[in-house]
Amino acid sequence: MNEIRAFNPTGAEIEAAESVPHSIEAEQQLLGAILTNNDIYDRVASIIGAQHFYDPVHARIFETAAARIARNALASPVTLRAFLEDDTGLKELGGPAYLVKLAGAAISSYAARDYAQMIYDLAIRRELIALGHDIAAKAARVEVASEPRDQIVEAEQQLYQLAEQGKSDSGFQSFLKAVKDAVDVANAAYMREGGLAGVATGLTDMDQKLGGLHKSDLLILAGRPSMGKTSLATNIAFNVARAYKRGTLPDGTEGAVDGGVVGFFSLEMSAEQLAGRILAEASEIPSHKIRRGDMDEGEFRRFVEAAKSLESCPLFIDDTAALPISQIAARARRLKRTHGLDLLIVDYLQLVRGTSENRVQEIGEISMGLKAIAKELNIPVIALSQLSRQVENREDKRPQLSDLRESGSIEQDADVVMFVFREVYYKEREKPGEHEMDRMAEWQEAMSRLHGKAEVIIGKQRHGPIGTIELSFEEQFTRFGNLVKPWQQDQGH
Repeated sequence: MNEIRAFNPTGAEIEAAESVPHSIEAEQQLLGAILTNNDIYDRVASIIGAQHFYDPVHARIFETAAARIARNALASPVTLRAFLEDDTGLKELGGPAYLVKLAGAAISSYAARDYAQMIYDLAIRRELIALGHDIAAKAARVEVASEPRDQIVEAEQQLYQLAEQGKSDSGFQSFLKAVKDAVDVANAAYMREGGLAGVATGLTDMDQKLGGLHKSDLLILAGRPSMGKTSLATNIAFNVARAYKRGTLPDGTEGAVDGGVVGFFSLEMSAEQLAGRILAEASEIPSHKIRRGDMDEGEFRRFVEAAKSLESCPLFIDDTAALPISQIAARARRLKRTHGLDLLIVDYLQLVRGTSENRVQEIGEISMGLKAIAKELNIPVIALSQLSRQVENREDKRPQLSDLRESGSIEQDADVVMFVFREVYYKEREKPGEHEMDRMAEWQEAMSRLHGKAEVIIGKQRHGPIGTIELSFEEQFTRFGNLVKPWQQDQGH
């Protein structure tokens, strides 16, 4: 197969070109096919983009043709001539006449996908070679600021991006592509007919308020100690993993059609303690009974049956203490590559390590890192966070955004900020003396009203309303659930 363009390279240029995988002929013939029959573009658009072409002139021709086709306009040697007439690279190849030559060398339509796949594969090989050279060059330089462990994490990140997207860096994208993606998302939402846009938490009122857990969102779940942050995060993780079903998504790819694979970084509790909480919820046996082994035969049988039913749940727990944010990112990438990943939970943010010696800057680095993980892996990330003690000094103990501990960057980076609040926790500590009959009656009435109830206060939601969600809370099972409203009780709910 003869190459179309005239080219008289030097010896050094020949050696350099031969060392880099590419096929000018494949690029020319695929472009010719697209310019001859625009329908071929739709067959190959999911495989390659302009960035996969070795020749920059070919990349510009493909990009211009793609923009024309996207607007339902004809892309042919004649119509592209006006857009590329002043292109310096095209002039070197013979000007607009080169476009006519491309069309003359077109392959038949049935071979287009094979040629596109070949161009894509060669582009990935070039990226791998470039990454290999980059890794080798960095490893050869012995610098105090560049630790080998950090280099491994960075190299793994670049390789992951290459495996997932076919390129090491997406760079700028045209507004046209961004608009098309936005229309695709809106169309998918319209086709759901009001269904959830994100991963369902299993808590009806929370799902309605949030629309589910959205991809690439960072959600902060904050609260004072003993409010139930870990319990709520564990409940959501269990609900998502239990509902997991795999199938074909609307875009034709394979993935989770319901629920999802969950990764849980437990920096405070051990994996065994976390599993105990989930088993307490599933078996409906109080967690303190499980811890002490204080179960009768029926309860123990129920406990074992619950454990068996949960064996296949795609819930992965990492209980390594004091993990750096870079390691969390690396392990999350590895989990997505090996088992898939649809939701990541970090318990809790203040126990993650950064690189800065200044605590406020370190927390800022961690929150930015978590948001970067959400965007890179295209998954929701839930990070638990402590609140400052100033909550305790107020008469109204309900948390506010200003209570987020140590850094305003948490509020800034988060797409959603939620606070867990159980008023009964504070009311229990206000119990009057036995001799204060009137106050005791008021206290008992308040305790009865608040018993088994919890609030999740949405203090910030970038793409939706704020407000308060009421949930039920069964302390003995550490379980949050849907709260039946008074108007629902007469309807058989």
